[in-house]
Parts: sequence; C-alpha cells; structure tokens
Amino acid sequence: MAVAEIALEAPPPAPAVGQLARVRGRIWVVGDVAADSQAFLDGRAVQHLVSLVSVEDDATGEELEVVWEVEPGTAVIERAELPAIAMDRLDDPGELDAFLDAVRWGAVTSADQRSLQAPFRSGITIEDYQLEPLVRALRSPRTTLLIADDVGLGKTIEAGLVVQELLLRHRARTAIVVCPASLQRQWRDEMQEKFGLEFRIVDRELLGQLRRARGVGANPFAHFPRLIVSIDWLKGELGMRLLREVLPAHPEIPRRYDVLIVDEVHNCAPAGAGGRWARDTLRTAAIRTLAPHCEHRLFLSATPHNGYDNSFAALLELLDPYRFARGIRPRPEVTREVTVRRLKQELVDDQGRPRFPRRRVMMLEVEHSDSEREVHATLAAYGAARARRLGSDPSPWAAADFVVTLLKKRLFSSPAAFLRTLEVHRETLLRDRRPEVPPAPTVLARLFDDAANALDTESSEDGVGEATREAIDAAAAAEPDRPTAEELALLERMLEWAERAAVREDARTRRLLDWVEEHVRSDGRYTDERVIVFSEYRATQRYLQERLAARGIGGARVELLDGTTVEEERERIKSQWQEAPGEFPVRVLLATDAASEGISLQRHCNLLAHAEIPWNPNRLEQRNGRIDRHGQPAPEVLVHHCVSAGWETASRGSLEGDLDFLARVVTKVEQMARTSAAPAR
Repeated sequence: MAVAEIALEAPPPAPAVGQLARVRGRIWVVGDVAADSQAFLDGRAVQHLVSLVSVEDDATGEELEVVWEVEPGTAVIERAELPAIAMDRLDDPGELDAFLDAVRWGAVTSADQRSLQAPFRSGITIEDYQLEPLVRALRSPRTTLLIADDVGLGKTIEAGLVVQELLLRHRARTAIVVCPASLQRQWRDEMQEKFGLEFRIVDRELLGQLRRARGVGANPFAHFPRLIVSIDWLKGELGMRLLREVLPAHPEIPRRYDVLIVDEVHNCAPAGAGGRWARDTLRTAAIRTLAPHCEHRLFLSATPHNGYDNSFAALLELLDPYRFARGIRPRPEVTREVTVRRLKQELVDDQGRPRFPRRRVMMLEVEHSDSEREVHATLAAYGAARARRLGSDPSPWAAADFVVTLLKKRLFSSPAAFLRTLEVHRETLLRDRRPEVPPAPTVLARLFDDAANALDTESSEDGVGEATREAIDAAAAAEPDRPTAEELALLERMLEWAERAAVREDARTRRLLDWVEEHVRSDGRYTDERVIVFSEYRATQRYLQERLAARGIGGARVELLDGTTVEEERERIKSQWQEAPGEFPVRVLLATDAASEGISLQRHCNLLAHAEIPWNPNRLEQRNGRIDRHGQPAPEVLVHHCVSAGWETASRGSLEGDLDFLARVVTKVEQMARTSAAPAR
C-alpha cells in the first residue's frame, strides 16, 4: 500500500509589534513578541510568544498571551489601501450625512467633557441624578470621589458609568473593586449585564485554577485587567502577600491599577476614638496599601461618617491624600469638592413629585412583665457591685463598664442572646488561671472597640463571636481580684431567668411576632405580604425562628440570612424574595447585619422590623435601605421598632428609661439622613 505524503501547511509568520491580529475571533493589537531563544539547541522550529491587547469595545484592555505557531486560527490583519472611488458606487448624500453624524456622536475624546458615551452604551434606564458623579469625574485628570448617596439610589450604577466612560476615553484600562464578600457576585453580574464589562472575582478558587493552568507562580492580581476582591480576603495574610507581589515598592506612573472602587467603604474606616488619631484596622491597612497604586479612586457608602471626625479624616486621606490628612479635621468646603451626596427626599420628578416612597417609622409598644423588670434591676445591681469592688482604677473600671454594657445590649436583644453572653462571662470570670500582668489600657480599648464593631457573632456557633469572647477574656484578666459572693449570687439569678426565658416568648418578642403574624397570616391563611426582621445577633435570629415555628410559621415560609449563609444559598433566597409572592411560599426573612449592605429586597416587600435597636446608627440605616431604595413600588416604606410603653416619660435607670436611650437612636438616624455627615462626638 502506497503511503501518501501529506504536505503540512506552514504556520503563518509571526506578527510585528503594533500590528493588528485576529485571534480567537477577536481583534487585538500586538504588544510584544518574544522568540524561543533555545530552539537552535535541538534544531526545532522557532516559536514565538505573542502578547496581545484587545481593541474591541466590549473588551478594551483585555490581555492575552499565545504561542503563535501553535494557536489555531491566527491571522495578521495587513494594512489595507483606501477603496477606489467609482462614480457608480457613491453613497446617497442623506445616508452619508447620517453616517458622519453617527461617527461624530460615537467618537469619544478626552478633551470633550460634554459628550458622554457610557449612558448610551449601557443596558439600563438611567436616572438623571445618576449622571452627576460621571460629570464630576471627568472634570479633573485624576478622579477622586466619595459617592455618599442615600441608601438605594444606585451607587453601583453610578460607579459603573464612571468606569465605562474612563475605559472608552482610554483614561483607564485596569480596574479593581474591593467590596464585602456578599456583594462580589452582584458586582460581577451587574458590570457584565449592564455595562458589558467582564470582571473576575479573586479568591482561593481562582488562585487554585490559575496555578493549575499556569504554574505555582501565577498571581490572580496580575492575570486580568478587571478584578473584584473581598475586603476580608484581601486583608488576610495570603491576600496581602499576593497583592504586594504585583505592587512596586513605591507608587509609579503609570499606576499598577487605573481605577479603584471601594464599596461600603465605611467598613474600612479607621476605628474612631476620643483622641486625635484614629486607629487603623486590618481593612484600613489593606486599602492604605492598595490606594497609592491606583490613579482614580471611587469610594462608595451611604453612611461614610461614623460620628468621629478623626476617623472620617483618615478615610478621606485614603481617598485623596493631597486634600486631606489624618488628624486634621476636614474643612466642609474641601469635603464637598470630593463628595457626591443626594438624599431621597431631595429628589423629585419633572412635576415636582417625590421620586421615592415616604418612609414612616412606627413604634410597637411593649408592656414588660415583672420578671423582665426584675432581671433588668438585677443587672443594674450586678454592675454596681462590680464597680464597688473594682474602684476607680481606670483599667478595671473600663472592663467592668464594658461587661455590663455588653450584657445590657444582649438583654435588650433577646433572652437567648443574653443567656449565651452570660455563660461566656461566667466561664471567664471563674477561670482558675489568670495572667500575671493584666492587659494595658490601650490594649483593652482596642479589644473593646473591635468587639463593638465586629460582625463575627453571626458566624460563630456560640452566638458570641471571637472578637467579643476575646474582649470578655481581657475584661476578666483586667480585674485584680475575684468576684464577691454578692456578684456571683446576682449572676446566678440572671442565668436562671435567662434559661427559663430562652425557651419561651418574652414581652418584646411576643409583640414583634404578633405584628409579623398579623401581616403574613390572617385568619389562619397566608397573605401575599412579606416582612423582614433584622437582628444584630445570630442567637436572637435563631430564637425568633424557634418562636415562629412554635406558632406554626416555619418551613419554607421562613428564610434566614446571616454570616453563615453560603453564597449559592444567599442568591437563592434573594432571587425568590424578589419574585412575586405567588411564585414562592416565603413570607418572613430573618436577617442579621450580614444582609444589611448592598442586597436589594424591595420589589415585593415594604415592611421591615428591628428586633432590637443597634447602638451603631449606621447599621440601622443600612438595614432600612434594603427596602427603602430605587425600585420600591409601594408608596410607603414602614419601619417598625419595639419600644417600652411609657418610654418617653420613664425615669432614668429603669427598663423603660434605658430603652428610651435606644429609641432616641432612631431619631438620630433620621436626623443623620438629612445631613451630609454625622455630628462629631
């Protein structure tokens, strides 16, 4: 049998730098060509590693490396001559005029600030107020903006418009988004669906994929021009090590990244205190490392001011170190230069009517039982006994105050949260071994501040949380002697009450669940109304779930969102909640503060309740924004709080009097919502 000789087609010649090439169905410009310098050693054909940069509108700046001789379907686009003009092939003057208009309107130049292209190349209906950040971003060669619009006005859309416009004008090629872990997928999907921009999420999964495909030296921060990373993954040891690998030792021009977006940037603000200097957290340190290597910076938060001017100044310094410096109170006129702040009540349509539904705050009055008043009085007596034993020494006194305040917060949340914290406190108080040297006052202050701002209570099995447990341990270590018999007796009395109350409804829970049942189940039949109940603690969330189940409201009717909810489950709950009530049976959503940022829950729900009033007003406003936002179809958003009957005239130190303080937090939030920054304290 004759063997036919098959002539192999020679591979196309390698392109030159600057030429256009068609690879994988897209058009690229050749950025670099490297020949195999070792080919002559064994006589093989020389191959070329070609670095390509996309020039297509929907993938501007995307990079690709291929081995030219191996890559199938490659072609160099040769320079073409202008077509010959023939009298019988002239265009119609009207069509030519329309074509020239289209070219002129579609051309984007860095010099023309009046011509905006991003709004016309996005797949969304844009509100006129959403164009202000875009216009302001183009006024200066370097964009630094704090977009502090009210919750639910579309800050993600506004940031996307800025990024797309900068890409179209070739003022940016790379971008990195830093956001809470729960918002990574939402950012990726919105950028893809609404702006046609592909972003990739940097996490351990992507790192593993890259290293399997490209080798152990692959770095996810250098593999793609547009990235999304969780602030908590970035601040970790692995995230910071990988980031530092791609950053130069000192900021260089051009910057490593063109655009930095930090969503919910208030989470990255330094911890404020009474002194002049704010203390950097790990999140702050991560942004402080990254920000100098980014040309344009967009910070997003509806609540950027935490009430401490030193913290706010340090946050603004991260945004623009040329205008602001930590330790120096920012001047209002300078702050306005970098801030975009609009409130819902300020926005009206062309007829002068409000664009957004009115928010009404409703009080659910509670009649407390004698046993609840008694346990509150016992807690007050316990605090007084500890104060007498510890005296006026600063560190022990601060420790005693922290513990009593923490117990009071948990008592005002639920008997279950109170019980968990009491058990941990008793365990640390009765521990045999104590450190020889008590913690320094500065260490105590840091631990107590971390515990006050931590959300890790949502992911801990004991319902207390690592930061809070560490602070309770430090408080016990700061005490010079052991608790008295009086203190132990009071502690046991509170534990006995909490153990009984944790398996039944207290007065506040009863009033709250009566309200829930009134809306979701009338006369034994489920209605089409949906309600959201927010709680600060996971222990309270589980307690409410158990109490609802005891009333016959459970199963598919109740969903939970907290720090332990995996991403796939979170997306399922969110998508079902946003569908019509007739499509899915869920009627009650029990959520912690893990669901209070970024997530949209407004489409079929305008009823929200707070199981307790958080001591941080910013968290309260973030919660309300889940339904009080753009796209809410109802004319009113109703926000409910449980307060003691007679709280307005209650005496100081009583149960009603202490809850009076928390109820006034609600008023403070409403006042903060009408100002561009919270007052200093």
